[in-house]
Amino acid sequence: MKSKLWLFIAILTTAIFISCNGGSDSPKEKKNFDKNASYALGLNVGASLLDDLNANKVYPDFNEMLKGISDGLRGKKARFTLEEAREMISAAIEIIGEQETARAIQAETEFLAENAKKPGITITPSGLQYEVINPGSGPKPSYDDTVLAHYEGTFISGKFFDSSYTKGVPEKFKLDEIIPGWTEGLQLMSAGSKYKFYIPSDIGYGEEGARNYMTGEYIIPPYSTLIFEVELLEINPK
Repeated sequence: MKSKLWLFIAILTTAIFISCNGGSDSPKEKKNFDKNASYALGLNVGASLLDDLNANKVYPDFNEMLKGISDGLRGKKARFTLEEAREMISAAIEIIGEQETARAIQAETEFLAENAKKPGITITPSGLQYEVINPGSGPKPSYDDTVLAHYEGTFISGKFFDSSYTKGVPEKFKLDEIIPGWTEGLQLMSAGSKYKFYIPSDIGYGEEGARNYMTGEYIIPPYSTLIFEVELLEINPK
């Protein structure tokens, strides 16, 4: 759950808290924004929250949400106490999370089951699925090696998420510092080969996924099966 969404929750519950305490400092008595500036303030708050609500798949009844904010800011009697409001919001978010998790697990299970039936797919004991595009003929890396590789990654939806090709240069990877699916898959490859990996989430980024450390946005959502085309160029490059 991203910080702006929690900011929204804090604003909403604080508004309710104001109403529960009589609203003696209600903005109604202290207006210093004109009509257009007030509208602009509301527009800015709404626009800043919209992407976060969508990203977290939170779709409130906006009429009810605005009524709650309005009642709080105008000092009207609220339906709930501050504690009740927080518990209600947290419970609703938890239900959304459980539903999203169930859908993601089902999508992953169905995809991997169907993909396993395709010709040319090999499945390892860990659940890694792969196909050989170009077998190559060089040596294979070991767990302690570093490799130089080109890759392109997509989700099962076909949506692209990362590629060394678009960056214009291959990347170095230390096998013991990457996700288990990559560590295992790269050790199957000979230098000069090209494989396609289908990496289940439990040997990928798992239930936590991966976030942009600056924005908090998901790069890899939880329970994501990842598809990579990988070219192994060198082992222990200088």
